[in-house]
Amino acid sequence: MKLQQQKYRLKLCQPAILPLAVLTALTASPILADETDAEKEKARVIEVIEVTATRQTENLQRVPIAVTALSGAELEQYQIQNLGQLEALVPNLNLHVGDAANAVVYIRGVGQLDSISFNDPGVGIYLDDVYLGRVQGAFLDVVDPQQIEVLRGPQGTLYGRNTIGGAVKFTSARPSETTEGYVSVLAGNYQQRGVKASLTGPLIDEQLAGRFAIAKSSRDGFSFNQYTGKNDYDKDSLTWRGSLLFTPVSEFTAYLVLDGSNQNPDYSRTPHRETPIYSLPSGDFLPVGEDPFVVNANFNDREELRTKGVALTLDYQLQQSTLKSITAYREMNYRTHLDLDGTPDASFGIYSYEDQDQLSQELQWLYRSESLSLVSGLFYFRENSWSLGGAIAPDFFVPLGNGVFFPFPVISAGLRDQTNTSYAVYSNMSWQLSEPLSITLGARWTSEKKQVSNSGEEFFGTGIDTPQGMQAVFGTGIGHSLTGYDASQRWNDFSPRAVLNYQYSSQTMLYSSVSKGFKSGGFNGRLTSFAQPYDPETLWSYEAGAKSLLLNQQLRLNTAFFYNDYKNFQLSRFSIDPDTGAFLSLFENSGKATTYGAELELQALLTDSLTLNMNLGYLNGGYDKLIGDFEQEVSDERELVNAPRWNGRLGLDYWFDLGSRGTLSVNAGASFKSKTYLTVSSSDLLAQPGFTLYDLYVNWQSQDERWQLNLFGKNLTDKRYRQHGFDLSASPGVQLGYYGDPRTYGLQLTYRYF
Repeated sequence: MKLQQQKYRLKLCQPAILPLAVLTALTASPILADETDAEKEKARVIEVIEVTATRQTENLQRVPIAVTALSGAELEQYQIQNLGQLEALVPNLNLHVGDAANAVVYIRGVGQLDSISFNDPGVGIYLDDVYLGRVQGAFLDVVDPQQIEVLRGPQGTLYGRNTIGGAVKFTSARPSETTEGYVSVLAGNYQQRGVKASLTGPLIDEQLAGRFAIAKSSRDGFSFNQYTGKNDYDKDSLTWRGSLLFTPVSEFTAYLVLDGSNQNPDYSRTPHRETPIYSLPSGDFLPVGEDPFVVNANFNDREELRTKGVALTLDYQLQQSTLKSITAYREMNYRTHLDLDGTPDASFGIYSYEDQDQLSQELQWLYRSESLSLVSGLFYFRENSWSLGGAIAPDFFVPLGNGVFFPFPVISAGLRDQTNTSYAVYSNMSWQLSEPLSITLGARWTSEKKQVSNSGEEFFGTGIDTPQGMQAVFGTGIGHSLTGYDASQRWNDFSPRAVLNYQYSSQTMLYSSVSKGFKSGGFNGRLTSFAQPYDPETLWSYEAGAKSLLLNQQLRLNTAFFYNDYKNFQLSRFSIDPDTGAFLSLFENSGKATTYGAELELQALLTDSLTLNMNLGYLNGGYDKLIGDFEQEVSDERELVNAPRWNGRLGLDYWFDLGSRGTLSVNAGASFKSKTYLTVSSSDLLAQPGFTLYDLYVNWQSQDERWQLNLFGKNLTDKRYRQHGFDLSASPGVQLGYYGDPRTYGLQLTYRYF
């Protein structure tokens, strides 16, 4: 959280040994500035944070929602380069990249593991108030941000798309009437290189302002592939954003944003084999390698992700009301080859090609008076999704037991066209019943329809063994075993919300709430022989919390306690057909769960120069009912996915005033997470035991605030830890682990023009 007067909040973070000597010399210099008593008093005050979690700009301490807000300056200080690096800064948040460049986001144990586009995310990600419909393209690089807010719990009565678990809201920096900009360069280990630049200013005085930002980032892969002799899971990305802010009169603004990204590394991400696997060509088992960052795979040669979008926000203010329109269109294209046997064999190579476009329209009426606040809206969302996916697995086999493996070559393609349409009307009204007491009532009605055309075909023995070749002749009769279906279904839902909040004192607000979350159903996109529908999820969330700014604004303490009743949750799992032995990929409603927990966020000014930052999350509960293989009830044998019992971070931030030589801050932190189950099967082999990561940030800024030098180190002890897993022990008999980033460090130099 920001502190008033602390200039160092406009810093970045970097590493390299050369600047350490410079920073040491600066630190050793005498402090030349002689602060007045007034300046010292000002430095001891925690600044009020404004958020837009309720679609209106409000003081964080007065918003009856569990929300964490990080400013652009804080994101720079902690070197947040992508959304996954938010994880340690937000209690009960699990956020990482999955197996197919997808954002895997869980809040309070609610989310979605699957990377295939037939199902909806459990946590909504919003870019400048626009909902991102697919998990591919949602693992955003953090470029030129104004703020990121993470809202925990259902948000259906405030946001266009009902998000059952919560929302991650990315707000980019807006154009300014003052000409200013910055350029930063970054260098780090693994040959990490990055350049960011932004420029903003007036185009027509007092009427039109523009902003443009661009970022180029690359690095070598974290893993070494013995098969190719090259690095695996490298990075090569380009992200840009342009915006115009038109203000012809004081009451009206038109805000246009165009953005795009292009990620084109040399190789996709290959998991580490955690168990031996049978090799059909060699007729023996291949052992497990000791180093999780050494892989041996032959089908990881493609990874391409492109996104682009445009959004127009019209805002008209009329006395106490605001009328707003948000119109947006986005496209996403993704191509990947994934090696899911982790061997040089062609046992289980998976490809996924996806194209998606979405159109959304939101109309809002916002009203505020002394005693009444209203957020209401109409929402329309239409999404078209095309995908081609399947297996290139001529060495695939079926384990028959007793050490017998039956060759079962597969070269297949599944072609799916899906259209999703969503309509919603929502309203959220808050009344000030008395000076300390207010009540909020909200409601949402949603109607969603999914139409899908799905078909599959086998091409083994035809001489066609590439995705492009199968796409070209699909359905022409060259392949065999053609299957398919057409299906559609509509779901309606009513989701209410009620909040009671009490301003106990000028420093403390208490609140309690109950709300319902909803996520629509669909059809299992991996099955092509018949339509397997699954029903919507619902979640009732009960929450109580307190927000306090105490000790003359030297201590911020926010707490929340929650209880979730989660029903009909949708789970993806892998199994085997008991009759044929064929591999099955299932997606179905598997039962219900109860979770409960608590969250704490604390910031304390220990001295004029030393600040303590801490967050802590506790999550308990489990499955009340869970149906597994062969319709067996297995709730007592399974644990919730991505739901560690404990998580949090403790950090200390020390600030030096170097007088004419600028300012220097040092931030050291430790983030921890208890044992985490990564798969629906609750595989103990793939579960990640509890661990702690250490990080360090050293930030220098010149007196005129134009130059910044930032040194950072993350995962300083080079801890090996799993973030994601695949349990394919049923078939082809292997378990796979995806590991988090090893130790990284770097140095960033920034020049600001204003």
